[in-house]
Amino acid sequence: MITLGPVGPLKQLSGWELQQCQQRLQGEHAQLFHQCALAVLHSGHQMDNQQQLLSCYPDFSIQLLPKHSELHLRLLNPPPHALVEGQLIHSLHAHLFAVVRDLLLGPPELAEPVPSMTDPSLASQQITHQIFAQLRHAQVVTEQLPTPLIVCWGGHAIQATEYRYAQQVGYELGLRGLQVATGCGPGAMEAPMKGAVRGHARQWYKNSRLIGLTEPMIIAAEPPNAFVNQLVILADIEKRLEAFVRLARGIIIFPGGPGTAEELLYLLAILMHADNQHQRLPVILTGPRESAAYWQPLEQFIQEALGLEAQHYYQLIVDDAQGVAQSLKQLIEPSDHSSQPLAFNASLVIPYALQQPFHPTHAAMAQLTVNRQQSASERAILLRQLFSGIVAGNIRQESIQAVAEQGPFRLQGDHALMQAIDRLLNAFIQQQRMKLPGSTYVPCYEIAS
Repeated sequence: MITLGPVGPLKQLSGWELQQCQQRLQGEHAQLFHQCALAVLHSGHQMDNQQQLLSCYPDFSIQLLPKHSELHLRLLNPPPHALVEGQLIHSLHAHLFAVVRDLLLGPPELAEPVPSMTDPSLASQQITHQIFAQLRHAQVVTEQLPTPLIVCWGGHAIQATEYRYAQQVGYELGLRGLQVATGCGPGAMEAPMKGAVRGHARQWYKNSRLIGLTEPMIIAAEPPNAFVNQLVILADIEKRLEAFVRLARGIIIFPGGPGTAEELLYLLAILMHADNQHQRLPVILTGPRESAAYWQPLEQFIQEALGLEAQHYYQLIVDDAQGVAQSLKQLIEPSDHSSQPLAFNASLVIPYALQQPFHPTHAAMAQLTVNRQQSASERAILLRQLFSGIVAGNIRQESIQAVAEQGPFRLQGDHALMQAIDRLLNAFIQQQRMKLPGSTYVPCYEIAS
């Protein structure tokens, strides 16, 4: 048994806040809190199955212990690798209180109901405000002039050469004083953070910020890696994605699977929107020369699904880690040096359809009919939802269970587009990008003929 005292901004809480924590830790919140806490304690270990993680530690439990104006945590039977000389590793201690902060003690704005869909403009603004409030509450958005933050996306199941390359890119970013945010998991989410740590150390840079953004339904499948020093748990995948693009001064995409395709489609749906043509958000796709076979089918799919115009919104740089960092550094430098860069880009227009949580049920997946009559941005939105469903079918326990009971998700739409999707997914399967290496992948989807 281990008792932990509060850290960071949770060192002193009001009586109302203590009561709020206890009230929220009821019913489904209790199980969610338990799962997220265990995922944090499993930090640094690869596992992409929530049920497997829970079954490995059936005797683990976590309790709240209010003491005057403080909130303490009691851990029973935590994973042994989370301890050193009987004490919890400091970063895990801090991450556990981040779980308390984000799941049990969010800012008041999170409790405000979002306006109905009859006024999508107002609802969209409210969602963005809630995301900003949570990032400010987590001290990710601060009053100080922000150091440029580079968002790195990519898969958790990547090859060793791709991991080393992503690490080298992170090192080059770190040498230039750039900060890194990722999805906080293993693989291409860990490697650039690991490299940035070394780059910052070489420059004796003392304010290294390695931000991990996750959400409750994915954190158990992708536990935080060992380098994250600021963890934020957003309410759902849509808020997580919006937080990424509003925080980013630039985005790097490394090789990955359907989750990385989802992220790229989400980004293109925004950048191709008519109201965002004035925005400056550089996007670079990159990997080592060994990953050339990954980019060819992905770019071919983007061209077939969204048109040649979509390729104007990103740059592909192969096997040049230094070139990636140099290009980003130049692209994010403001043309007007008197203007201060924003820590949170609220001016970016994000379609309301991208902000609404997509629940990948069999019925919802079957209704995603993609066709050529839709605009490129609209097609990208629907394709992003389709790939989100495939990600859920691969790693989210409730979706895995639904597929086991009802069969694969059925995908339908324009025949040529469905064939393009099939070719891309088959390429991911052949390259073993759907599951961790050594796992056998059973498709959670089928393409309607």
